[in-house]
Amino acid sequence: MKSQVIEALRAVSVDGQEGDVVSTGLIGESDVVIDDDKVVVSVNLPQGFAGDLGALRSRIEAAVKAVDGVGKVLVALTAERATAGAGAQAAKPEPKFPPGPDLRPQAGGIPGVGAILAVASGKGGVGKSTTAVNLALGLRELGLRVGILDADIYGPSLPRLLGITERPGVSGDKIVPIEKFGLKVMSMGFMIEEENPVIWRGPMVVSALMQLVREVEWGTLDVLVLDMPPGTGDAQLTMAQQVPLTGAVIVSTPQDLALIDARKGLKMFRNVDVPIFGIIENMSTFICPHCGEQSDIFGHGGAEEDARRLGVVFLGAVPLHMDIRRQSDAGVPVVAADPEGPQAAAFRRIALRVAAMLKPEAE
Repeated sequence: MKSQVIEALRAVSVDGQEGDVVSTGLIGESDVVIDDDKVVVSVNLPQGFAGDLGALRSRIEAAVKAVDGVGKVLVALTAERATAGAGAQAAKPEPKFPPGPDLRPQAGGIPGVGAILAVASGKGGVGKSTTAVNLALGLRELGLRVGILDADIYGPSLPRLLGITERPGVSGDKIVPIEKFGLKVMSMGFMIEEENPVIWRGPMVVSALMQLVREVEWGTLDVLVLDMPPGTGDAQLTMAQQVPLTGAVIVSTPQDLALIDARKGLKMFRNVDVPIFGIIENMSTFICPHCGEQSDIFGHGGAEEDARRLGVVFLGAVPLHMDIRRQSDAGVPVVAADPEGPQAAAFRRIALRVAAMLKPEAE
């Protein structure tokens, strides 16, 4: 199918340039990724491109959709930096963010979504995605209509955590999220095979991520939970600035190394005026299932102490327990697998505190 897609793209003209998107180098063979009936096209825009980006995207989508067997098309726009050659004029200082033309959409609400909650961490490996899923399920148990978006393009976790193997459907020009455990779920992981890496530059990730936010048929939701990628880079900043976040929850383990990065994530949200709902201490303590002895493998109480020092709410602690890991690997989060168990109770208590902070639209 790739050869047919490339051939179809040869009919797409480029504003201000002679030739099509293929012959001008905007799209190469490696820029077209196909998975079943889903096609992802990366467009490498030259620096200073003055054409109509929206019109170019529409022409590319129309050309690819016309290929037999294509169901959904995702077009990611990115920009290249110019390199100065011999005799070139001294380049002007480049802005720190974003590189090249600003391809980000304007900020705006998502139709039908009452509140948007970001679940974030300063670093990976602290159980953020597991926390986000169980928090979403806890909010659902309170009677809220909940969706969850896996915003980690490079390392999507929701397909495995929720045991989802099917592909999302398409309705008109919208992607239809998959429903599981009463949640509406969307992830880039639904578009690609689990072991296939996403090898994209930052602006491409930002473009694809914003399409996932705005081109999904979420319907009516009281709250949309964003499982944010770890760190404070381009994707995180764009989400914080371009998506009208109701608030953010920071997840950290108690150890000093994780807390240092958690503080960075917290300050990033504060710098862009996103309310901080609080901090969750994950893997707070471990109780041996054999002898009952408590062991603070990653320390204990560090996140609570940080929350107090930084003047934010401490939302609660989640223990390090084999059931959470086992059920997550099996694709059945602990809140769904053992709703009456102590681990689920910890997430439900946190969900209750978070629900109390959501805007009235989410009540």
